[in-house]
Amino acid sequence: MRGGKKTVLVINGPNLNLLGAREPQIYGYETLSDVEAAGKKQGDDLNANIDFFQSNWEGAIVDKIQEARTDGTDGIVVNPGGFTHTSVAIRDALLGVEIPFIELHVSNIHAREEWRHHSYFSDKAKAIIVGGFILRGI
Repeated sequence: MRGGKKTVLVINGPNLNLLGAREPQIYGYETLSDVEAAGKKQGDDLNANIDFFQSNWEGAIVDKIQEARTDGTDGIVVNPGGFTHTSVAIRDALLGVEIPFIELHVSNIHAREEWRHHSYFSDKAKAIIVGGFILRGI
């Protein structure tokens, strides 16, 4: 809790900075800035702090998760992107800070290539959201 408000950290992994431009038939036409603005508004409506972080670097994501342990973060929403299928380091960081987290994916990873079906996070997440954004223009 920070400033008397619940605080949620939203982490977006590699290539999510390309939302709106990268494969819009899969990921939609909204940009990461659009998604963040909508999240901030929803946070304001709910009287909550919503912090956003995006990185293409695994270590930067691990560092951000570890910072959350002491900065008043109450929950984490993580879209690990391609790290979903590879990152034991991010998984260990999430488990190490003992902050509840939700796994989020813009597309339905279970309806895509077979190798995308495995997640290093799903068994520990409090919830999993796939195809979680309303994607305009599709």
